[in-house]
Amino acid sequence: MGRYDHEFTHMFAGLEKQLEGIDNPRHRKILKNYRRHGLLEVAGRYKELLAPDMTVEHPHYRLHEGGQTIVLDGMEQVVGFYESLMAANAIVMWVAEQDIAVADHGFSGEVVFNAFVPAPMLGDSAFVDIRAEEDPSEMYLLRRTLAFVWPYDDRCRLIGEHVYEDAASREIIEPDPADVITAERAAELLAPEIDRVLP
Repeated sequence: MGRYDHEFTHMFAGLEKQLEGIDNPRHRKILKNYRRHGLLEVAGRYKELLAPDMTVEHPHYRLHEGGQTIVLDGMEQVVGFYESLMAANAIVMWVAEQDIAVADHGFSGEVVFNAFVPAPMLGDSAFVDIRAEEDPSEMYLLRRTLAFVWPYDDRCRLIGEHVYEDAASREIIEPDPADVITAERAAELLAPEIDRVLP
């Protein structure tokens, strides 16, 4: 087991604990959608999270970091974004230390966000500069605090992601190559979590 495997596979343990104390059916459905979205995303199964039962037909993402903003308007742009992350081998991400507030409109919160990224994505904005490293073994762990605001429609489907980075929290770690979680390993590790049905 690699250094980050346990933290990675248990990224939603705190959220699951939070769900135990939530009775509101809409709030529960929103948080379950968020959990499943995150697991599918990191497992490289983004087409499933963009299915009509989970995401609206015209999603709208706003990703702000390093003083720059990416706006993804519509399914074609969102799919292109996920495809670029896959192509750059930068899909392995996970959250930690989540503090989530859920309401009828959706949820908001602050999280510590971790991502294995190639060196070309270590500039001020990883999302803006999604590029693969010529040497695929040159991977770094980018850790920073992000604030999330995710709105949901009346069917508890994701409308979009609004993500804001605390630039001062950015930390770049050079991991032992043996500890880097590859996309293939991520899919393997998360498959049981995706299949697990929450009460």
